[in-house]
Amino acid sequence: MGRSRRSPDRVSPRAKKSSRPASTPERRRNRALREVLDDLVEHVRLISRTVQTMTPEEVTYAQERLEWLADEVWRTAVEGSETDATDT
Repeated sequence: MGRSRRSPDRVSPRAKKSSRPASTPERRRNRALREVLDDLVEHVRLISRTVQTMTPEEVTYAQERLEWLADEVWRTAVEGSETDATDT
């Protein structure tokens, strides 16, 4: 038998550590980005656990919040990149 097809919702296993230089990872340098990413992940996890019991209004609100959090991640990442570029 061949391999079974993976669900598109399934998360792949962690990749082996790369051979990147031992510099401080961005998630530690850019605390604001880490915080909004954590909020985004927390919201997605909450939605995935409760979506089957949510009312249409709750689904709409959850989607709007998800879009807002994604915008915050984008804004924070871009602003962080601009700050990094001016600091060098």
